[in-house]
Amino acid sequence: MIASIRNRKRGLAVPVAVTAIALVLSSCGGRQDRSTGDATAEGCEPTSAQLTIATGNSTGVYYVLGGGIASLISSETPIRATAAETGASLQNIQQVVDGSYDIAFSLADTAADAATGTGSFTEKQPIQALGRIYSNYTQVVVRADSGINSIADMRGKVISTGSPKSGTEVIANRLLEAAGLNPADDIQAQRLDLAKTVDGLKDGSIQGFFWSGGLPTPNLTDLFTSQPDVARFLDITPLLPRMQEINPVYAQGSIPAGTYRLGADVPTIVVPNVLVVKDDFPANNACAITKLVWENKDRLAQVHPSAGDLDPVIAQDTDPIPLAPGAQEALSGLAGD
Repeated sequence: MIASIRNRKRGLAVPVAVTAIALVLSSCGGRQDRSTGDATAEGCEPTSAQLTIATGNSTGVYYVLGGGIASLISSETPIRATAAETGASLQNIQQVVDGSYDIAFSLADTAADAATGTGSFTEKQPIQALGRIYSNYTQVVVRADSGINSIADMRGKVISTGSPKSGTEVIANRLLEAAGLNPADDIQAQRLDLAKTVDGLKDGSIQGFFWSGGLPTPNLTDLFTSQPDVARFLDITPLLPRMQEINPVYAQGSIPAGTYRLGADVPTIVVPNVLVVKDDFPANNACAITKLVWENKDRLAQVHPSAGDLDPVIAQDTDPIPLAPGAQEALSGLAGD
């Protein structure tokens, strides 16, 4: 099951620029021409298509890695891929289902909710996974002078819960509820993207925030490098048992001290990320794209180190999110199944 996390020590559309290893693309938002191909076709030979990849906030790993993947696909196949900044997980799934995007990054808890028709979804959504990628680390940061030592201490405080309809917001609200707080009434919730959130913490207008992302996250690197005495992390693992009652994908992990030049590792809650598509995505292109991404993890790791966690064996562990048949063919071949 997807809950079996292996912890690893890594940690509107706008133009996306990825300079690492000369992967450069210009993105445009929304759906382009519907990708061509047969949803039931076998084999890994890609057919010409134009597709878009829904990523996340411009300061997060989704955005950077999504740009790298789009450029890789465009340079190595007849598929022309672009990447777009979005609000992330929940919005991404909704827009893959409605046809606005073709491939999307999502936290596995949000995608599992979609696949099972729970949480934010009132019915099962027609999605499949291309594979499980790296894990996100739940990073809960507060001002050192805030008096906040646990999630329960956030009562009455000004807290950023992340961008609207993001995976961060989903996890933030669940953690608050697990701590006995009502996100709508018990905190002064600010639904801000990460850049505005970190700026608010620095100037004191925000007393704490939630962020779910890979390691390292550039905005947090800047925060702890430029103002190391202003902020500190919370250990949220006491809430893990309650979180696992909501969704079994949650697991324990830790943020290595060296990630942000901390004094010690920070215990936290981790959740895998997945790449998702609608269930009518052409099988041959699903196979070709999956094979290309997992075969080129070293190249993509130069765009962001989180790509170094790509593993064709772990990638198949997406339950309860169905694995796309084409992706299954590619990953099984790479894993030597």
